[in-house]
Formats: sequence, C-alpha cells, structure tokens
Amino acid sequence: MLRKGLVIYEPKGRAGEYAPLAVNLYRGCGHGCVYCYAPDSLFIDREEFKNAIPRKDIIARLQKDVPKAAADGATGNVLLCFTCDPYQPLDEIHHLTRRAILILHSYCFNVTILTKGGWRAEADFELFQPGDEFATTLTFLDAEKSRQWEPFAAPPKERILTLMRAKTLGIRTWVSLEPVIDPDVTLQIIKETHRHVDLFKVGTLNNHPHASKIDWKQFASDVVAKLKEYGCQYYIKKDLRRYL
Repeated sequence: MLRKGLVIYEPKGRAGEYAPLAVNLYRGCGHGCVYCYAPDSLFIDREEFKNAIPRKDIIARLQKDVPKAAADGATGNVLLCFTCDPYQPLDEIHHLTRRAILILHSYCFNVTILTKGGWRAEADFELFQPGDEFATTLTFLDAEKSRQWEPFAAPPKERILTLMRAKTLGIRTWVSLEPVIDPDVTLQIIKETHRHVDLFKVGTLNNHPHASKIDWKQFASDVVAKLKEYGCQYYIKKDLRRYL
C-alpha cells in the first residue's frame, strides 16, 4: 500500500478499473466534455475546470514521490491521467506528459496513456517501452456529434488514426467505450476499430440525464455479443456488468 500524500496514487472504485496507479498532471481539462465527472468529484466549477493549469510543482513532486512509491512496493502501470487528459491542448505548451513518462520509466514503472488528444500523443510514441499502453476514449464516429459532447477533443477519426499508428509501432492499445451515449454507435465503433485494438473496456454513462434513455440491459447483451463476434479481448466495467 502506498503511503499517503504522494502524487502517484492508487485509484479506487470506478477509477480502479482503469489502472492500479495514477498521476494527474493538470488541474482541469481543456476538452470541455459535457459528460465529464471530474469537476463535480473535485468540487471545481465547470467553467473553471475548462481553464486548466499544471498542478503546482507537479514534476518536482513526481521526481520526489516516484522513488517513494517504488520503495513502497507499488507495481503495475501508472495511468496518465484520470481527472484530466494528458494530451489536452495545454500539454503542447508544458509537455508535462513527456517529462512524466521519462521519470516513471527511470524507476521501471510502465505507463498507460488514456487520451482524447489525438495526434498530440504521437510525438511521445518514441518513448514507449514494452509493457506501456496507449488508449483512447471513443464515443462517436461522426465528428459533429462528437463536438456536441466533447467540443475541444480531437475528432474521432484523428483518435482512431493515432490508435492505428500506435498499433503499427507495436504498442499495446485499448479503447475506452465509456461513456456510452448511443449504443448503436458504440457497436459500430467496435466493428470499425477492432483490428487495431488489443482490448476494449466498456462502461455506461453516469451522472447525466441521457443515461435514462438507454436500455442498458439490451446494450450489455448486444455489446458482449459483438465483442465475441470479432474475437475481441474485453473488460465489462462493474456499472454495466450488473445488467448481464
């Protein structure tokens, strides 16, 4: 168990289904996703959350805390990031993600990148080592619908092309199919991307009124059938698993 107060931490609950360890490099996220849970969970106004800033002294704190985490026996991939996006537009200025990867690698930690940042991630693919993972969240295939829900995230096509690029470089890839906003589109995403994806993680839509319009029991059955049809590796998150 990690000692308290480190910037590298062990996610709990839903967060723990993504990775055993995590670091959040920014306070807030410029992608402005309307379904984002982070502002409420962090008690930050949504408009303020969109005006992201680097966490105070995050690189210095990471350099100090990563060896402590190693000494505590921490193992497993470190997720970058959980309450922000590691390749949001702000990272083009500060490059915190690249610096964090190098620090984590120096203490033999593997990284898992989860991003909607698209091509911004590709410059750091050269840093990836065996055991590292690259993941992207996919909610839509249509760019206009994506903009309605994720106004400043990379378009779906760009995310998929970046995912394909990672796969061709031998990087382990996965896709977060969460939140699910249109079940039929989610099934289509699996069909369009499964050749480039090592693992799908499938969840629901939480803390948003649109969730009540979805037949989750039917979707759970349909998505498992689709994943099996294509021989995909998959993980059904607990929120959706209860409908199976």
